[in-house]
Amino acid sequence: MKVLSSVRDFPLAVRLLLVNQLGVNAGFYLLIPYLATHLSDGLGLSAAVVGVVLGLRNLSQQGLFLIGGSAADRLGARRVIIAGCALRTLGFGLFALGDSLPLLITASILSGLAGALFNPAVRTYVAQEAGERKAEAFALFNVFATTGALLGPLLGGLLLLVDFRTAAVTAAGVFAVLTLAQLLVLPARKVPTPDTRLLGDWRDVAGNRRFLAFSLAMIGMYGLQNQLYLLLPRAATDASGWGGSVGLLFLAGTVANLLFQLRITRVLKARGSGGRWIATGLGIMGLGFVPPMLVAGPATAHPLRLLPVLAGALLLHLGVMVAQPFVMELIPAFGRANLTGTFYGLFYAVSGVAAAAGSAAIGWSMDTAGHTGLTWLPYGCCLVLGLVSAAAVGHLQRRRALPCEQAPDALPPRAPARPRSETR
Repeated sequence: MKVLSSVRDFPLAVRLLLVNQLGVNAGFYLLIPYLATHLSDGLGLSAAVVGVVLGLRNLSQQGLFLIGGSAADRLGARRVIIAGCALRTLGFGLFALGDSLPLLITASILSGLAGALFNPAVRTYVAQEAGERKAEAFALFNVFATTGALLGPLLGGLLLLVDFRTAAVTAAGVFAVLTLAQLLVLPARKVPTPDTRLLGDWRDVAGNRRFLAFSLAMIGMYGLQNQLYLLLPRAATDASGWGGSVGLLFLAGTVANLLFQLRITRVLKARGSGGRWIATGLGIMGLGFVPPMLVAGPATAHPLRLLPVLAGALLLHLGVMVAQPFVMELIPAFGRANLTGTFYGLFYAVSGVAAAAGSAAIGWSMDTAGHTGLTWLPYGCCLVLGLVSAAAVGHLQRRRALPCEQAPDALPPRAPARPRSETR
C-alpha cells in the first residue's frame, strides 16, 4: 500500500508519532463517546453534573493549549509528548477506579490537560522532523488519526459488553504503551536555551496580526468538522431510520482517507500554494451540507435517503483532506522556528473555542428547525460558515498575508547523541 511505503520514507521519529496518533485517537474514542452514558445511566448522575464533568475536560484541554505549545518550545516536544500521554494514562485509569464525584472531576481534568500537552507538542515534533515534506507528513498524520478515530469506538463498543471499567482500563493501557514506546524509541533533540521570556513569546504570537487573521478565518474548518459528531449523525439516523447508519459515515471517511489523502496532498502540493487549497477545502466542506439538506424534513425514513447524507459526509471528509495538511504546514511559517509549539498552541485554542461556539450555534439552529419546521436551517448555517471561511482565507491569500510554506528560520540543529538538555 502506498501509505505504508510513504511512511517508511520518513525518519523514525515521524513514523513513531504517526503510530502514536493512531493509538491516541483509538484510546480516546474507545472511552470518551461512552462516558456521558456511563455517568448518567450507569452512575445515575444528573444531566447538570454530567455536563460539568465533560465540560471540565474540554475546558482544561482547550484553555491550556497555549501552555502546552510553549512547553514544547521551551522543554522540548519529546518531554511534553511523554508527559501528556502519561497524564492521559492516569486520567483514564482514574475513571476505572470509582464513581465518586471528586475522582471523576480529577480524571476529567487530567485527561483534558493531557490533550493540551501532547496535541501541540506532537505537531511541533512532526513539523521539525519533516522539513520540506510537512504537508505530506501531516497528510499521513490525518490518515492515522482518522483510522484511530474509527477503531476506537468499535473496540469500545465491544469492551462495554463486559463493563465500563474494562473499557477504561484498556484505554489507559493503550496510553501506557504509547508512553513507554516514546520513552524508549522517540529520539531526544537538543532544546535551544530560550532567549526571551515566556510572556514575550506570547506577545509575539498574539501580536502577529497575519496569524490571528488566519486563525479566525479557519474557524469554519473546526466548526464544520465537529458536525460529524452532532448534525450529520442526527441527519443519518432521521433519513434512514437506522441508528447504525452513523457508523457508515465514519467508515466511509476512513476508507476515503486511506485511499486518497496522500495522493490528493501530493497532487495539490505540485499545483499551487497552500493558501489556495485551504480555501478550496473549506468551500468543499461547506458544500458538503447541501446533499443532506435536500433530504431533511418530515418524509418517511428510508435506507435510500441515507445516500445524500453519506455523500455530504464524504464531501466534508474530502474538504478536510484538501485543507488540513496545508493548514498544519503553514502555521510554523508565520514566525520563528523556536515558537512553533506556541503557534500551534494558540491556533488550537482558537479552534477549540470556534468548535464549541459552532456546535452551540448549530445546536440552536437544530432546535429552531424542530420548532419551526425550517429543516434546512442548520445545513444552511453550515454552508454559509464554510463559504465565509473559504472567502476569508482567499482574501488573505490575495492580499499576500499568508507566508510561504517554508518556515523563515532554519530548524534547530539535531544533537548527534543524547543531549544534556533533554535526556531519555
